[in-house]
Amino acid sequence: MRRKASLILLACAVFCAALAPLLRWYAFPRLARIPANQYQDMVLVAKGATLLDYGTMRAEKVSQVTIVQTLKGDVEAARSIERTAGRPVVVWDGLSYVQGPDGRMVSRVPERYIFDAHSQDPVHATGESVDGDPVRRDGIEFKWPFLTRKRDYRYFDAQTRTTSPIHYKGTRTFRGLKVYYFEQTVPWTEVPMPKTMPVRGITPESVARTGTTRWYTTVRRFWVEPVTGAPVYGEESHREELRGGTLLGGRPKVTAFAGHVKMREDYIEHTVALVRHNRTLVLALTSYAPRGSLALGPLLLALSLWLEARSRRPRDPAPTRPQEPEPVSA
Repeated sequence: MRRKASLILLACAVFCAALAPLLRWYAFPRLARIPANQYQDMVLVAKGATLLDYGTMRAEKVSQVTIVQTLKGDVEAARSIERTAGRPVVVWDGLSYVQGPDGRMVSRVPERYIFDAHSQDPVHATGESVDGDPVRRDGIEFKWPFLTRKRDYRYFDAQTRTTSPIHYKGTRTFRGLKVYYFEQTVPWTEVPMPKTMPVRGITPESVARTGTTRWYTTVRRFWVEPVTGAPVYGEESHREELRGGTLLGGRPKVTAFAGHVKMREDYIEHTVALVRHNRTLVLALTSYAPRGSLALGPLLLALSLWLEARSRRPRDPAPTRPQEPEPVSA
């Protein structure tokens, strides 16, 4: 019986030893993925911002500018691209909608982002675009990879349609979570006018005929939870200008937008809670279960060897009773 139990424990020890690398290197890449049907939204605000009034072409100080960003997964498009890409793909249809303090639209820029569901590397396919213009991304956008490392990454900027480094600046604590702080500076760059303008009759083509151009710069900051690769907080010091041309009435430039854009408090709380939950799931695959299996394996092996040794130990002979003398007949 002891030998049978020893063999069972030995089999369990071998299974635990094999399970640890399987969980980390086989199950993790296949289970830790962004859902293809994910939908999320984010509201950011810039209080005390400067905004251009297109009616008067004058920059004015306003109480608040609101930016609503939405990301919606296109499941059918993802499945179609997966058949040719040969890997799990996520297709996000994004929209950045900017509105002034009166609720009126300032700009509306759609975007299609196609990327690997696990690594977050861009996947190039038909439809990849920003504001209807085809683009070819090089680098991440919106989310860092699972198990983010302490290093610089290449980050895609939708305004300039270019990629540049976003620098790791150190480890910090945000709302009780250990996070990596990243920062990217985009220098003044000429960028296209949004295809949807806030004033009827004004189009990118009509602005281009006046000789006026649009310029943009920003300092982008993210606080990223490294296990999930999800930003728990982000902000930008954002500036836009219109320069030259007859549209400005002889002025060399005018501010189109200037403000410090931050996540709204209720969305920060929701994001932190969601990241805490997902962090536990990722750690279960990458740390808790593999380490537990590695610790349990030697324990089961030692118990198996102990039972085997007990089964081989010679047993003490049973005590014998002294023989009683046979009766003698007379």
